Amino acid sequence: MSVREVPPDLFIERLAGYLKRRVEAVSPPPWAPFVKTGVHKERPPQSPDWWYTRCASLLRKLYVKGPSGVSRLRKVYGGKRRMGVRPPHFRRASGAIIRHALQQLEDAGLVRSADKGRELTSEGRSLLEKIAIRIKRELAKERRKKKG
Repeated sequence: MSVREVPPDLFIERLAGYLKRRVEAVSPPPWAPFVKTGVHKERPPQSPDWWYTRCASLLRKLYVKGPSGVSRLRKVYGGKRRMGVRPPHFRRASGAIIRHALQQLEDAGLVRSADKGRELTSEGRSLLEKIAIRIKRELAKERRKKKG
């Protein structure tokens, strides 16, 4: 069973809820409510649980794309900075947010340092696959209800 087989938005939402409830090492730092996620953003995230969502998204990225460093993940989470009448230009996301989130996930035992950045541990991989299996079963049950 693979994480790729379930809808990413549903998977990230469930994984974020799990991280918030069960993993004590993952918690937003004191500065989290005040920071933007990158220079291309105008405001900080509106959701109070955005830190857990970002951590869950990072775990999924590491599962799907393999080992990645902070620099590569900054590119993934970056976006276009709109500069009024001038043409927009791509800007990378905040490295501090990604770095701190990865460090917390490392303390939780879900991620470890590798040659090319960070990668999932076997514990992290099994957690993601368990959540994906639960989601897949629930979706299959809903499909059966709609047919029957």
